[in-house]
Amino acid sequence: MWTEHDNALNCRLRFPDFKTAFAFMTAVAEAAEAQDHHPWWANEYNTVEFRLRTHDAGNTVTRRNYRLADTISQLAAQFGGETVA
Repeated sequence: MWTEHDNALNCRLRFPDFKTAFAFMTAVAEAAEAQDHHPWWANEYNTVEFRLRTHDAGNTVTRRNYRLADTISQLAAQFGGETVA
């Protein structure tokens, strides 16, 4: 699901529709706020793309990124998200 490339964890997910993708993003926003670690993301219709890296660690991948990635993966499963290559 997640790949490490260019000093970031990357993932693209597809959901059944826009409404589901947006509900997923809302859940991710709440989790990111709770973890005080906020992702770069993009959304187009039912697809959400993430790039996780830690700015205050020189834009590298840290444990915080893996922790948030795990949370995002769990939420994606709950909302019916599938990995897009």
